[in-house]
Amino acid sequence: MAWNEPGNGGKDPWGNRGNDGPPDVDEVIQNMQRKLGGIFGGKGNNNNNNSSGRGGFFGFGLIAIIAFLVWIASGIYIVDPAERGVVLRFGQYATTTMPGPHWHLPSPIEKVEVVNVEEIRTAEIGYRSGGSRGGGTIHSESLMLTKDENIIDLKIAVQYRVQDAPAYLFNVRNPDVILRQMMESAVRETVGRSNMDFVLTEGRSAIANSTEQLLQTMLDSHEMGLLVTSVNMQDVQPPEQVQAAFADVVKAREDEVRQKNQAEAYSNDILPKARGRAFRIVQEAEAYKSQVIAKAEGDASRFTQVMTEFNKAPDITAERLYLDTMESVFSKSQKVMVDMENGGSNVLYLPLDRMNRRNSSPTQLDLDSFNYPSSTSANTSSSNKSSSSDDARSRGGR
Repeated sequence: MAWNEPGNGGKDPWGNRGNDGPPDVDEVIQNMQRKLGGIFGGKGNNNNNNSSGRGGFFGFGLIAIIAFLVWIASGIYIVDPAERGVVLRFGQYATTTMPGPHWHLPSPIEKVEVVNVEEIRTAEIGYRSGGSRGGGTIHSESLMLTKDENIIDLKIAVQYRVQDAPAYLFNVRNPDVILRQMMESAVRETVGRSNMDFVLTEGRSAIANSTEQLLQTMLDSHEMGLLVTSVNMQDVQPPEQVQAAFADVVKAREDEVRQKNQAEAYSNDILPKARGRAFRIVQEAEAYKSQVIAKAEGDASRFTQVMTEFNKAPDITAERLYLDTMESVFSKSQKVMVDMENGGSNVLYLPLDRMNRRNSSPTQLDLDSFNYPSSTSANTSSSNKSSSSDDARSRGGR
C-alpha cells in the first residue's frame, strides 16, 4: 500500500503521523482490543491476521507461565513456633511440619491444616463464664448424684492442649465437644463413688485429681491427641433448697474442728511444761539422793575414823568431841557475852527481839547500842556468874 493511499492512517513514508500531537485515545483503545482479541484467538482486521496469530500464541504462553508460577508460589506457607502444620495429599495425611517456612504441592494436590499445640483451652462443666451470650449455671450439667444418694451442685473446669496434631484432626470428629462430654462423664463417675460430706469438705482436691486421671485415660483410649493440664473445681454446694441446713452443719463441723485445734494447742502447751517439771523433780530427787548418800557415807567414814582415834586416845578424843559440839551449839545461839571494862564479871545479854529469827542468817550485832547493866547489879550477880563459870570449867575438864 502506498503511503498516500486511503486507509494509511495519515502516515508519511517514514511511518510517522502527519501531526506531532499525542495519539488519539480511541485509537489506543482500538489497538488494545485488537491485541487482546489476537491473544484469545479472536479475529482482528484482515490486514493483521498473521501478526495476530503469532501474538495470541505468545500471549497465551506468557499468561500460562505466570499462572503456573502463581500456582507454585501458593504452596509456600509459614508455621508459627506454637503451631504444627499437617499436610494432606489428596485428603490423606502425609506429614507433619515443624515451625518455620515450608512449601507443599499447591491445591488441589496438597493442603495444609495448621494446629496450635501450645494454646491452653478450657472446657467448663456446670456453668459458662461470661461472654457475648452471658454466663451462668447450667443445672443439667451441675446437678450430680453422690454415693449416699444425695444431690450436689458442682462446677468444674478442665484445661487442656493439643498433644498430637494429626490425631486431633483425624481420629475423632469434633474433639472439643467429645472432650466436654467425656469430662462430664468422668466427673459424674468420680462423684458417684464418694459421699456428699467428703465432696463438700476435704475431698475437693481428691475429686479433681481423680477426675483428671480418669479423663486422661479416656482420651488416651480414644487416641484424641489431647493432654489434660489441670482440673479445677470452681464450686460445690448442696442444692438451693437445703443450703441453709447444710450451712448449719458445716458451721458445727467448723466449730468442732476449731475446738479440737484449741485443745491440741493447749495440750501442746501444757504437756512440755509438765514433762519439764517432772524431769526437774526427778533430777532434784536424784540430786537429793546423791547428797544424802554422800553425806551418810561421809558421816560413816568420819565415825569410823573417830572411833579409830578414840581407841588410840580416849581422853583426848572425848575432849575434842566435846569442844566441837560446844562450838556447834553456841555458834547457833542468840546469846551475847559482854566483857566489862572495869574488871567486872562478864554479862550475858539475851536479845529477845532476835530470838525468833531462827531461819535467818546470823547478823552482826551493834554492841554499842545495847543497854548494859550497872556495875552494882553486875557485882550483885558476880557470885552467881562465877559459880556458873566454875561449873562450866568443871564440865570442860572431863
